[in-house]
Amino acid sequence: MMGPAHSLSGAAAWLGVGAAAAAADHAMPWPVLVVGALICAGAALAPDLDHKSATISRAFGPVSKALCEIVDKLSYAVYKATKKPGDPRRTGGHRTLTHTWLWAVMIGGGASALAIIGGRWAVLALLFIHMVLAVEGLLWRAARMSSDILVWLLGATSAWILAGVLDKPGNGSDWLFSAPGQEYLWLGLPILLGALVHDIGDALTVSGCPILWPIPVGRKRWYPIGPPKAIRFRAGSWVELKVLMPVFMLLGGVGGAAALNVI
Repeated sequence: MMGPAHSLSGAAAWLGVGAAAAAADHAMPWPVLVVGALICAGAALAPDLDHKSATISRAFGPVSKALCEIVDKLSYAVYKATKKPGDPRRTGGHRTLTHTWLWAVMIGGGASALAIIGGRWAVLALLFIHMVLAVEGLLWRAARMSSDILVWLLGATSAWILAGVLDKPGNGSDWLFSAPGQEYLWLGLPILLGALVHDIGDALTVSGCPILWPIPVGRKRWYPIGPPKAIRFRAGSWVELKVLMPVFMLLGGVGGAAALNVI
């Protein structure tokens, strides 16, 4: 899928988690619901860090472009080192390592660890990165007409304000993990979820997605998981724009309302 659909699906997924949490008597404070939805929207773009033409490659200028080159080469090297006889030849690393459940768990766990070890500045950095990506994904038309510096300023300002809101007692810095020293441990959850939602979205397209790696399927270790090919679609097609994106908005609205006990 394309960036805007990925971001919308990520936000909708976290709002759905908020509804499930409320039903399980672990209701999210509203700042956690809002911040988590924005982080998940941004994180849903991150697996495309292996593609030099993706939204994330442009989000942070030369830094993200260089990082995309590194991740692409790393992903390709891992593919070559672990592929089985049934896996096809490739010339790049797109839709390999960063499009797996293992990568999602690693970056989610790494983000949680960073938030605990690095303290406030690490939390601000995580929020800044994902706020910028959320702007690029959810407000992509405005972001493309604006300069990168304006988007970065919006991301930095949003991160600072949201961190301040979360820090206030009862606003959710210790949501789900309330032991001393575990503040913001939950930040890894929307990041993990965003990556998984991205992979599921890509699995619906004609190419499928090797979500299960490194678990082999038949003669392939990088088996492209997906529904029957007859119901798959091409990225950017009318199915994505006219059907899935409205569905994501509807589901997100219902999930958010349920999470806040409005319905």
